Amino acid sequence: MSEDYSREPSPPPVGSGADATPLFELPASLPRFDAAELLAWQLAETEEQFELTEAEIAALPLSSDEPPDLSETPWWLTDEFYGSDADEHAAWLAGLPADVRAAYDNGPWDGTGEVFAAGFLHHDSGGDGPAGPGFIAGGWADTALPGPGLAAAAADAGTRRAQLGESELIGLLCGWQRLAAWAQAGQVDCLNTLIQRRKEQSVELNRPSLAAHVDDEVAAALALTGRAAIRLLDVSAGLARLPQVAATLTAGRIDWAKASLFTDLLAGLPDQAANDIAALVLAAGDITRKTAGQLRAALIRAILAYDPDAAQRRREQARKDASVQAWPEPSGNAALAGRELSPADVVHASAQLTADAHWLAAHGVPGSVDELRALAFTARLTNRPLSSLLPAPSDAAIASDQTSQPTGDTATSETASANPDPGDSATGHSDSSTDGGPLGGTINLTMPLAAWAGLSDAPGELAGHGAADAATCRDLAARTDPATRWCLTLTTSDGLPVGHACASHPPPGPGTPGPGTPGPGTPGPGSLGDTEPGVPGGPVVRWATGLSCKLQYLETGPCTHARQSTAYRPPPSLAHLLRIRQRTCSYPGCRRPARRCDLDHVIPYDRGGATCECNLTPLCRRHHQGKQAPRWHLSQDQPGILTWQLPHDRSYTTTPEPYPV
Repeated sequence: MSEDYSREPSPPPVGSGADATPLFELPASLPRFDAAELLAWQLAETEEQFELTEAEIAALPLSSDEPPDLSETPWWLTDEFYGSDADEHAAWLAGLPADVRAAYDNGPWDGTGEVFAAGFLHHDSGGDGPAGPGFIAGGWADTALPGPGLAAAAADAGTRRAQLGESELIGLLCGWQRLAAWAQAGQVDCLNTLIQRRKEQSVELNRPSLAAHVDDEVAAALALTGRAAIRLLDVSAGLARLPQVAATLTAGRIDWAKASLFTDLLAGLPDQAANDIAALVLAAGDITRKTAGQLRAALIRAILAYDPDAAQRRREQARKDASVQAWPEPSGNAALAGRELSPADVVHASAQLTADAHWLAAHGVPGSVDELRALAFTARLTNRPLSSLLPAPSDAAIASDQTSQPTGDTATSETASANPDPGDSATGHSDSSTDGGPLGGTINLTMPLAAWAGLSDAPGELAGHGAADAATCRDLAARTDPATRWCLTLTTSDGLPVGHACASHPPPGPGTPGPGTPGPGTPGPGSLGDTEPGVPGGPVVRWATGLSCKLQYLETGPCTHARQSTAYRPPPSLAHLLRIRQRTCSYPGCRRPARRCDLDHVIPYDRGGATCECNLTPLCRRHHQGKQAPRWHLSQDQPGILTWQLPHDRSYTTTPEPYPV
């Protein structure tokens, strides 16, 4: 059916100006339609079975021959009911912050594109709604998954970096990080496709060498060394069997270095076990907030807990590749390192080097702890006594020493140092000692009580070194000095500390004979000294129960100030509890052990800050100084829960790291 429509003026165009283009044009007349016919057609399309009576059909209105009047605005779209565009625009503009409103009023706008560039509204919190557009914290671009859309927004915002607010600039930085991970995931897909294609071609042509030289193809294409190409292919192949990790990389939630940790640490495990562990670690907390060090520790703990025997077998197998390697440094110096060594031996040696460094510093050798550790390292390996590193005494010192010597026939001259060279002592390096003596230096060893008693293989932890299997922890415990301090920390099922007590003697177990055990010895796991039939770990349980009278519960909610001190420096008992509550620096991602940190007043002491659990926290020297910098702010809402507000207007919350359970 055709109709002859006459043309009439169209509705007013959208926009302003003579050249504005109308969105659409309507014909002046419309074809006549019958309401009854339309209703009958609609009813025929329904599944319900019903009919109208003849009277009802006759009562239906018929359209007139005249077309409807479209020039009249419906009442629900009138300015009186809905408000004019000008009124709506004025209300929106009045709600903007003053500086943003001024920038809008003064800035040019040609009527095309968006009024504001991506991320412009860095001061507009949006009330209860979204935080605003662009890369501001919580904005769409700040939380967008990586892809072409985010790439376009980042490229656009990048052209106006100087005009971005600081929160937006950090949001843009994080956006580029997610895009980099996304791009690397795309590269992985290409590499794995190439690997699979070469394998199939090798089978078809019966030429295995074709697949054997994929690394050379990649090295030529990307201008990489052969070793770098092999590493790239190894990680890509590892991600191919860990689809959850690959998906997390594609989503930009982890970067290439963290994805490589998964492939490296899970390489020796069967596919199912590797994927189970990966899923467990990815689901534990916010993976985007974990540093590479925190992720490595979490993975090692999960691997040890999942299959301790497999971890032990893997370590023993890798020890066959033990070596000492030397290589030149870019500075012109050289490096020397042992690889695939016993964890207990490495911890023991490292603690001994730290003790040597402190001894050298106490005897006037200049340098940092790291420099002095390096001096002690080379001295011990080259069979030189540490005393050979001491500075030569000056002539004045020699003369002073000679004049102070006693005289007379009965006088004797003390020639030995009051603090003998640890390299010459029974507790240090000795050619006649096959065991190397007890553990020197200071370490913090944490392990579940059941693992200590040999009833469990749950992993423990070495402060500054990370997770360690139960066998390594027991090995180190057996090497400890008799003067070692032993503590008991009660935790929740999630590993958060709630109570603590210190003991004057160690629990029965490895390295310590239990009460009633005659003579010295080093009982192995399960040799708990005296035993109680039917009570697994009875002596250890009695040891822990005996500390109940000394147990101090940590403040976990609103602080009661029970241990508050009026002095600036916290008493040793309070300092010890604070380092039990938080075992590392309280800055996000910092893993420096608390025993090597300052105990800082969150609210400065000279401004009324209390020396109390609710106002003290361990901070390494660097982050202690950072906290005092302009526009840095630290608050402790409740004991152990700290919020950092940084100069770029974003905040980060830290909580105590859980203990191994």
